[in-house]
Amino acid sequence: MTTIADIRRPIEADWKRYEKVLRDSLRADDKVQQKVLDYILARSGKQLRPMVVMLCAQICNPITDKTLRTATALDLLHNASLVHDDVVDNSDTRRGQPAVHAQWTNKVAVLMGDYMLAKVIGLIAEVRNIRILEIVSKLGHNLSSGEMLQLHYGASMWIDEAQYLRIIDRKTAQLFQACAEGGAESAGCTQRQRTALCEYGRLLGLCFQIKDDIFDYSDLEEIGKPTMSDLRDGKVTLPLIIALQRAPQPEAEEIKAKGEKLVAKGYSPEEEARVLEEIKAFVMRFKGDEYAVQQMLAYKKQATEALSVFRDSPEKQSLLALLDYAINRVQ
Repeated sequence: MTTIADIRRPIEADWKRYEKVLRDSLRADDKVQQKVLDYILARSGKQLRPMVVMLCAQICNPITDKTLRTATALDLLHNASLVHDDVVDNSDTRRGQPAVHAQWTNKVAVLMGDYMLAKVIGLIAEVRNIRILEIVSKLGHNLSSGEMLQLHYGASMWIDEAQYLRIIDRKTAQLFQACAEGGAESAGCTQRQRTALCEYGRLLGLCFQIKDDIFDYSDLEEIGKPTMSDLRDGKVTLPLIIALQRAPQPEAEEIKAKGEKLVAKGYSPEEEARVLEEIKAFVMRFKGDEYAVQQMLAYKKQATEALSVFRDSPEKQSLLALLDYAINRVQ
């Protein structure tokens, strides 16, 4: 399987410049603030979003300082939203490590998320491009709107496929689309190229999120979060949505009742483990996981077609490899 290092290779010459801009943006005068920022930076994952920004810029024209600042701003906005979301969701772990609010306090997490958002504003001011400002502003709106949608639908817990797609479009697909569009704008791509990259980014984001939701019904130890954690938090995702649609109504209603009791912490640890296995087996029996895989592959095909406007290049190959990575990864 292609590695992240392979995917990043066409932009490797500029990657260290990006990392310097990121480090410089996460400097604070206060030692406590700096400790929290260093903690967030050390757990920033594979940095796929800035990679998308830079590849989508370089597929059109050489990477500029505008590209680096746009990549940094979008990465900081993403990480700030995660810090805030963990507080909202009361999620104590992030990528297998304590979340910021669990390591410190809710107040510290909220304030540091706000601090990072202020840094985003400063970076965009340095870019001096009204279109990139609009992209970042729209993304901030979509991320918060997606979280509000999830909270709204979470009141009844049981959502349908259309509602699920609305949530993941706002929370994940629009983030990748903004990265692709920000990269294209920073490098002066044509309107045709920008449109193609926007579509690619949106579909890539859908692939990533559906893969994450498939992980929730997996037994892989490498995932970095407990399986069925979404359901425990009251989040119903595509594999279970489809299984509930396909099952006979009495059986679907029984599973729903058990899911609600699970979220309400109404089971002993032994009972909870048994119910989780029952729900997982239910999803497999009605092939909810297989449906999710097929949807992900359909989005991958559409994203590949979106890139057909570009001639073959190392950057195009990396963007295609990123699609393969999204659907084949084990983390």
